[in-house]
Amino acid sequence: MTSQLRLLDRRHFLAGAVSLSALALAGCSSTATAPQQPAQPVFDPFYVSMYGARPNEKHFVPAVDLRYVDPAFYRSVVPDPTGERPGTIYIDTRAHYLYLVRENRQAIRYGVGLGREGFGWSGRGNIQFKREWPTWTPPAAMITREPELEQWRNGQPGGIDNPLGARALYIFQNGRDTLYRIHGTPEPWTIGKNVSSGCVRLINQDIIDLYDRVATGSTLIVA
Repeated sequence: MTSQLRLLDRRHFLAGAVSLSALALAGCSSTATAPQQPAQPVFDPFYVSMYGARPNEKHFVPAVDLRYVDPAFYRSVVPDPTGERPGTIYIDTRAHYLYLVRENRQAIRYGVGLGREGFGWSGRGNIQFKREWPTWTPPAAMITREPELEQWRNGQPGGIDNPLGARALYIFQNGRDTLYRIHGTPEPWTIGKNVSSGCVRLINQDIIDLYDRVATGSTLIVA
């Protein structure tokens, strides 16, 4: 990462312990609609490039319209606020940040979107496995609430419109699937908000970056 990343958004750095908060029942879809007006213009070519299109993916990933994303949630390298071992994923649910702890007391910080109804799981777990362009299967309770999802009862194939986006990391605890995921989203305007039916969502470009850095078995802490 460049010095430009290291200097960005220091005013948003969290220097202390974080509070418990919530995500939501697993399901990982969203009810959010795109905002009618852009939030602000973006001219910085560094971030325009970071969040540019990914034409070499299995499914074309379009560029992110950064006018709809708060710059506080752009991917950044920051001083590590967690004190955890390098390689640990730490999710601060109150601030809507995911930290990937690195060497030399640094972390890569990503903005995340969270669930609107309260996360039923917190604590320590691990990333049991990872998937590129994963299949999404809505829970039966979600299909009951949203009958139009019946067509995906046996799974929606991976693709740019799939709620899990370009990548998914599967969260386990004590060897059991928690049913929660860290995944991509085709709705970047939801980052920094509580809008989904569950799980932790990142901009597709960010989940691709995170996926490439995280090893299977990595420790996860949700606080």
